[in-house]
Amino acid sequence: MHPAYFALVMATGIVSLACHTMGLPLPAKGLFACNLAFYPALWILTLVRFVRHRAQVVADLRNHSRSVGFFTTVAATCVLGTQCFLIGGAYQAALAFWVSGIALWALLTYAVFTIIIVKPEKPALAEGLNGGWLVSVVAAQSVCVLGAQLAPGMGQHAPPVLTFCLAMWLGGGMLYLWIIALIFYRYAFFTMSPSDLAPPYWINMGAAAISTLAGTMLVAAAPHSPVIEQVLPFVRGLTLLWWATATWWIPMLVILGVWRHILRRFPLRYDPLYWGAVFPLGMYTVCTARISRAVDAPYLLSISRVFVYVALGAWALAAAGMTLSLVRRGRSSS
Repeated sequence: MHPAYFALVMATGIVSLACHTMGLPLPAKGLFACNLAFYPALWILTLVRFVRHRAQVVADLRNHSRSVGFFTTVAATCVLGTQCFLIGGAYQAALAFWVSGIALWALLTYAVFTIIIVKPEKPALAEGLNGGWLVSVVAAQSVCVLGAQLAPGMGQHAPPVLTFCLAMWLGGGMLYLWIIALIFYRYAFFTMSPSDLAPPYWINMGAAAISTLAGTMLVAAAPHSPVIEQVLPFVRGLTLLWWATATWWIPMLVILGVWRHILRRFPLRYDPLYWGAVFPLGMYTVCTARISRAVDAPYLLSISRVFVYVALGAWALAAAGMTLSLVRRGRSSS
């Protein structure tokens, strides 16, 4: 079981929220129901894996490529919390998920990066770095997204909560800049084979997209925070920059995908990491719809009206691949 398997919940949740945002209630509620099953099931499997294969879990935590996959637990928790709030109307449940997300973020951020920094033997940059590192950014921004939505209902506690969310947004954005600089350096100055362009590289776009969404949530919550109101033009401008960055990545990633699978004929088979490619498509749908309101650009909604079906199609393909993979494993083991 890959540490990043919680990307299943991330992808399912954001596609559900994309459908909710674009006025498609049936798939939104159906995917919400799926996530209510996926999330506890993955935690049970994770705990079983820790008990029965503890050495492998520890090895994952010490691995440059796999350790960052644990950050999907943070994003999955906060995305499900957002579903509970917006689709389920369950404020208290969403609040519980938010508190849990903060705890997971703090634990994993300082555990994973401390282990990576202090371990004596480290891989070369080309071997240890991949797009999955940006899930650490997604984790921080997911805490901001959920917190900014819940803050208006917290009364006198709203201003400090929103200041915390603003700090998470800015800190996550700085982390994106650090990591994406290394990723682009790896792209431009190291030889790339088709196997190197694994699905998590779509997080290049997804991390910028969720940074956009977090910014729009802060803009919407600004009346409840004197701090955000003082820097509101800056927040709007930086949010637009994140959206432009996410948009820039889409054609680049499509071109690289064509090179990988068509020109170099790399086989397209199910991999749990493909959920990390579905998530950015749903996130781009939602963030574009939200920024159209934040900067008064309603014509951007036409992009979301197309992307919601792209995200749904990608989710369906990944779900079909996962189902077939589980069926084949069941047959081979029996």
